Amino acid sequence: MANQALMANAIRALAMDAVQQANSGHPGAPMGMADMAVALWGDHLRYNPANPHWFDRDRFVLSNGHASMLLYSVLHLTGYDLPIGELKNFRQLHSKTAGHPEVDVTPGVETTTGPLGQGITNAVGFALAEKLLSAEFNRKDHAVVDHHTYAFLGDGCMMEGISHEACALAGAWHLNKLIALYDDNGISIDGQVKPWYIDNVAERFHAYGWHVIGPIDGNDAAEVSKAIAKAKQSTDKPTLINCKTVIGKGSPNRQGTAKAHGEALGAEEIKLTRDAIDWHYPPFEIPAEVYADWDHKQAGANLEAEWNARFAAYALAYPELADEFTRRMKGELPKNFHQVAFDTVVAAHTKAETVASRKASQLALESFTAALPEMLGGSADLTGSNLTNTKSTPALRFDPKTGAVVMNMPAVEAKQGAEDEAKPEAPTEAPHGTIGRHINYGVREFGMAAIMNGVALHGGYIPYGGTFLTFSDYSRNAIRMAALMKHRVIHVFTHDSIGLGEDGPTHQSIEHAASLRLIPNLDVWRPGDTAETAVAWAVALQNQKRPTALLLSRQNIAYAAKSELGDISRGAYVLSEPEAVGLKSKKTVAVIIATGSEVQLAIAAQKLLAEKKIAVRVVSMPSTTTFDRQDLAYKKAVLPKKLPRIAVEMGCTGGWWKYGCAAVVGIDTYGESAPAPELFKYFGFTAENVAATVEAALRD
Repeated sequence: MANQALMANAIRALAMDAVQQANSGHPGAPMGMADMAVALWGDHLRYNPANPHWFDRDRFVLSNGHASMLLYSVLHLTGYDLPIGELKNFRQLHSKTAGHPEVDVTPGVETTTGPLGQGITNAVGFALAEKLLSAEFNRKDHAVVDHHTYAFLGDGCMMEGISHEACALAGAWHLNKLIALYDDNGISIDGQVKPWYIDNVAERFHAYGWHVIGPIDGNDAAEVSKAIAKAKQSTDKPTLINCKTVIGKGSPNRQGTAKAHGEALGAEEIKLTRDAIDWHYPPFEIPAEVYADWDHKQAGANLEAEWNARFAAYALAYPELADEFTRRMKGELPKNFHQVAFDTVVAAHTKAETVASRKASQLALESFTAALPEMLGGSADLTGSNLTNTKSTPALRFDPKTGAVVMNMPAVEAKQGAEDEAKPEAPTEAPHGTIGRHINYGVREFGMAAIMNGVALHGGYIPYGGTFLTFSDYSRNAIRMAALMKHRVIHVFTHDSIGLGEDGPTHQSIEHAASLRLIPNLDVWRPGDTAETAVAWAVALQNQKRPTALLLSRQNIAYAAKSELGDISRGAYVLSEPEAVGLKSKKTVAVIIATGSEVQLAIAAQKLLAEKKIAVRVVSMPSTTTFDRQDLAYKKAVLPKKLPRIAVEMGCTGGWWKYGCAAVVGIDTYGESAPAPELFKYFGFTAENVAATVEAALRD
C-alpha cells in the first residue's frame, strides 16, 4: 500500500522549497491541495508519463494556475521528463517550470493557466471535444474515445464571471465526464473571502445542472478518492466535488492565512513545517520509497498499450474511420484541402458578388465546412448576424433525458413540439451519422472564446465562433491565451466599424482592429471582398500555430477587380495601378493603402485623382499582421520607399504610422448613432475626402 501521507508531504516539501529558492510563488495552494492530488493522480487519472500526448489519456487542468508547484511536483514524482533540476529552477529564465503552467513548455501540462477562471473553461472545451469525438467515432464494442477531464479550481476561479458562463454550458451540454474539484479554503490574497464571497456554491452548481458532492475533507486523500469514484459513475451530468482544505497545510504559523497564499514561507517557518509534517530531508530530496509510491511509468505504459490494442482492433473493423481519426488528431487538413481552397477563391473571384464580408465569410464557410468535418462553429447568440452557420453545420443538441449527443440533426432546426409531447426514448447505441457542428453559446463571448481554446487543445476539431467586433473586448484575454499557446482558433467578428450604423457608439468598433493587431501571434484579417474573405479563411485554417481574427462588415462591399489572386495570402498586394484608370504614361506619385470596406473608397479616390492626372497606386492590405511577416523585397515591391503613403481605415489611426504614412484617413473618436451612409459622410469616409487627403499629402 502506498503511504499517502508521505506522498502528499512530498508535494508540500517541494512546493515550499521551490518557492523559497525562487523567493517568489504561491506555496499555500499546493500544500493545501496535496492530498487532492494524491487521490486523483494516485487512484484515478489515466496517463502515461513517457508519452504526455497519448490520445486517450485523461486530461487534467490546474485552473488555479498559481498553484503550479503542485502540478510540477506531481509531474516530476510520477515520472514525466521534468527532472528535479527544473523544480530547483522554478520561475527562472528558460526553465520548464514557469510561474504559471504553460502548455508545450512543460511535459504533462495540458493548457496554459494563469488568468483565473479560464482553466475550468478550457476544461469544459476538453470535455466537449471528448464527448463529440466519442459520438462521431466510437462504435459498438469499439470505444476508442473514452476519457475524463479533471480540473482543480479555487475561490478565484469561482469568482471570475467566466466560470459562470462555462459551467452553465457544461450543465446544458451534459458533460458527464467533466469532474471539477473545488479547493474550498476560504482564503485569497486579501484574506478570508467571507466578506466578499458568499455564494452558495452547491446551489449555484445544482442550478447549472451539475452533480455536487460534498463538502468533504479535501485533506483526506481516501475521502477525496471515494468522491472521485462516485463522480465517475455519472452518465448525464458534470460533477463538482467541494473539497474543504486548509491553505498552507502543515505550516504551523502560516496555514489557514493569507500569508500562505503568495509569498515564500521563510527559512524559519520551513524548518518548523518540516518538523510539523515529520519531513526530515534536505531541500529537494525525496526518499526512494516516496518516488516508488508515486511512480506511474509502468502503469502508464500498460494503459497506453491496452488502448493501442483497442485502436488496432478498431482500425481493422473500421479502417476509414481510423484513418480519419488519426488525421484529425494530428491536426492535419484533408489531402484535397488546397484544391478546395483554390476552388473556393476562384469561385468568389468569378462570381464577383457585391455582399457584406460577413456574407462572404458564410459563402466561404459553405465550401470549407462541407470539406472539413473537423470544423466546429458557433456564435454567441448572434448566428443570424455573424452568419457562422452553414448547410453542413446543423445545430449541436443534446438529449435532455439522457444527455447524449443528438445525431443527424437537420440543417434547419425543427420547431419545438408541445410541452407535454412525449419524448422518444434514446437508443442504447447512438445512431451512426453526423453530430451537430454549430454551437449556440448564448450571450457568453468570453466563455465561448476560452471553450474554443480547450477544444483546440484537446484536438480533433478546428473551432470557430462569432460575435460583434466590439465585443471582442469581452473575449480578449482568451484570444491572447490562444496566441500565447500557439493554437488554431478562429474568431469571426462582424459589424466591424461605424458601418454598423444606428446601434451607435456602444456597438461601433473604433479601436478594436488596432488593438487586436497588437496581440503577438494573432493573425488579424479585414478582407475587402469575397475573394479576400475566402483567402482569409483558407489561411486561417492552415494556421496550425496561431489563432485568427476575421473582421467582417455589416454593409455590402462591391467586388474589387483583380488581375491575379496569388498575393492576397501575403496580407497586402497591389490591387490597382494608375493604368487601370487610364494613366498609362503618368508616373505613380502616391500609394493609397486600404482595408475592408474602405478598399472601395480607395478605388473611387484613385479615379477622382486620375481625372486630375494624379497617378496613384491602390494597395489592399487585408492583413497587416501577415504582411508584416513578409520578406523585405516583397514589402518594398508593394510599398515603394519614395512614394508617400496614405492609409484609409474606419478605425484608430495609430497603427498605420509604422508604414511611414504621410496621412491617415481614420477615426480617433467614438462613433454616432445614425444610418451608415450619413456616418461615412460625417466622419470623412468619402472618395472626395480621401482624394483631397492624397492631394494635401503631395503638397506637403
